Amino acid sequence: MEDGSVLNTIKKMLGLAPDYNAFDLDVQVAVNSALSSLSQITTGQYVTVTGPAVTWDDLNLGSNNVRELSKQYVYLRARLLFDPPSNSFITASFEKQIEELSWRLEVMANRGV
Repeated sequence: MEDGSVLNTIKKMLGLAPDYNAFDLDVQVAVNSALSSLSQITTGQYVTVTGPAVTWDDLNLGSNNVRELSKQYVYLRARLLFDPPSNSFITASFEKQIEELSWRLEVMANRGV
């Protein structure tokens, strides 16, 4: 069961156990980079992830729809920074997904969905 932690959610999506902290700083940097971009697309509010205590609710993303899409967006951006695919076709696919998610998130944020 997910604990709501931004860091632990993204670590799990990256294939890292929540209690394995050797790469926490690297993941945090990638997550904060993604959140910086996300804040410009959605609310304009930027919250820095400083550890596992920061939750998705702390980000004030609005609706559950925006929050759930944001998880995928943050994961894809963090993955490209933290553990980029060696195959250029996979990288291009990730970039295309990020582009589509960016558009969807912006539309949802502007409509208050």
